[in-house]
Amino acid sequence: MSIRKNFEEREKSFMSPFACLSSESRGRMKKEKFCHVRTEFQRDKNRIVFSNSFRRLKHKTQVFLSPLGEHYRTRLTHTLEVSQIARTIARAMCLNEDLTEAIALGHDLGHTPFGHSGETALKEIYSPSFSHNEQSLRVVDVLEKNGKGLNLTYEVRDGILKHSKGFGSIFPKDPADMPCTIEGRVVRVADIMAYLNHDLDDAIRSGVISKDQVPESCSKILGHTHSERITTMIEDVIFSSEISNNEFCLHISDKVFSAMTTLREFLYDNVYRSHAVHKEFVKSKKIISELYTYFLNNETMLKKAFKDMELGECNINGQPLERVVCDFIASMTDRSALELYRKIFFPSPIV
Repeated sequence: MSIRKNFEEREKSFMSPFACLSSESRGRMKKEKFCHVRTEFQRDKNRIVFSNSFRRLKHKTQVFLSPLGEHYRTRLTHTLEVSQIARTIARAMCLNEDLTEAIALGHDLGHTPFGHSGETALKEIYSPSFSHNEQSLRVVDVLEKNGKGLNLTYEVRDGILKHSKGFGSIFPKDPADMPCTIEGRVVRVADIMAYLNHDLDDAIRSGVISKDQVPESCSKILGHTHSERITTMIEDVIFSSEISNNEFCLHISDKVFSAMTTLREFLYDNVYRSHAVHKEFVKSKKIISELYTYFLNNETMLKKAFKDMELGECNINGQPLERVVCDFIASMTDRSALELYRKIFFPSPIV
């Protein structure tokens, strides 16, 4: 028996009946040679970690644009924190940790530079339907590996697509909006747990808010430190979830859910929409918009930039130019966008 087959048999002996077994994956869009060492979800996890788009996350904003402080989160550190929270929950529930981790590691690959301001800019100038979760799926399906894509499994792709909630419900009422696996739903919950905690941390560190401003009702229930809050949230979802009508229901207690909702609203009102953050978002939207317009009108430069970023041929699958420009802009990091903007729009001194 191969190493992989042996591990797949072990999964059946210890995983929950509600877990997604590696041997029961719905497969990939393109059939591939059998791997005798790694399961399908282990292969997906490796492909994501070794991808260009994953490495670019280290220079993409979480909340604070191009932070100079060494301890501020980026999209990469956010992704790693989501991964660890999700894996902790998955292990406690005897779910598939490899699937959970693969979804978590890939969930933000399509996020734009400058955080949600970049996403807002592309909604305004490209399409109102643009969303970073759909772009993340496009990255793994089409853009990675010079336009070949990563050819991930159905379950990982589904989890990436349906991880996002914005300011919407953590658990949407429409089942179609929920990931098809419990593992994907765990990542959806872990995502909000991660950003509620680290965005609060960074906001206090930056001086945008003070500890005294945090609602006492949140601190009383969730805790006063990052560690206490994370522990409370993780333990609550583990012990509050239940099996009902032969279905596994991921659940958060009313008390903790209320505190998380209050904290979320507090962050939106006092951090994400604060003057200090918003004024930088306005600048970043201007950069994104002007770069988008420039490359729409300079196809030669676009082809070169597209090739340099290893996104494949500029006319991927005969896509409209606007789609290709959007792909390029969304793939950029904060740093590369700033450098390119400076190179294109700033005057060059005569030597």
